Amino acid sequence: MQKGTLYIVATPIGNLEDITLRAIRILREVGLIAAEDTRRTRILLDAYGIDTPMTSLHDRNEREKSAHLITRLQEGTDIAYVSDAGTPGISDPGHLFVRQAIAGSIAVVPIPGPVAAVAALNVSGLPMDSFAFFAFLPSRRGKRRHLLESVREETKTMVFYESPNRLVSALEDIADILGDRQIAVSRELTKIYEETLRGTVGEVIESLRGKKVKGEITLVVSGTATARPDVSPEEIRARFQEARKDSTSSTRDIISALSEEMDMPRKEIYRHVLDFIRKESDDKSS
Repeated sequence: MQKGTLYIVATPIGNLEDITLRAIRILREVGLIAAEDTRRTRILLDAYGIDTPMTSLHDRNEREKSAHLITRLQEGTDIAYVSDAGTPGISDPGHLFVRQAIAGSIAVVPIPGPVAAVAALNVSGLPMDSFAFFAFLPSRRGKRRHLLESVREETKTMVFYESPNRLVSALEDIADILGDRQIAVSRELTKIYEETLRGTVGEVIESLRGKKVKGEITLVVSGTATARPDVSPEEIRARFQEARKDSTSSTRDIISALSEEMDMPRKEIYRHVLDFIRKESDDKSS
């Protein structure tokens, strides 16, 4: 018996016209469509007059349901898998299903199409020759800041997904840890109220203050312009001391200026400056 084929079908992220002719044909021809959310997929199928039977496959039943679908594939049924929107497996279920199909020597065929991360990159104005995708930022602030700390030396453009309710607080953490970088915040891509805000992190935060942000968010953040050479603590302290002598600005403002000049996170400069101030205080008291 000839085995069936598993098609991984990308679907629109908003505008229903953003589907390929091949995807429409495959969805019509397969024996079964496995969908992350059958209600949302039904809207797409109805728009194109597709009456192929559906079954659900989402993050809560993927392990159990995949085994059943693999059996169907082994018996010769062609199956298409679609997520809520975009390309399956990109911050969506699907990886386990694909892995089990491969283990069962079943042909897995991609039907490419929309990806929110790539669409946001297209309109960001930031370099696209290489980029790093991190999916959703952690919802807990401590974990989010830990992740940002781990990528502060990343030279590639970075792409994140974020909840509208956490967007401003996430941007504030980015400003604090990564510095006032160039970013693009895309909202509701391909939909009626599509919007992309571009500028520095600080500029975008100011434009969002007092506003209720709605819709799905894709956040594109510039990497460090170049790999920053190692800067010794002594150099940081010396530059702080020199700036303090020639300025009436506050310590906070001096640190912010040094962060921009030296292309270093403000938090890192603050740590070395604080050590210097403490040592200076100890020397005076001794």
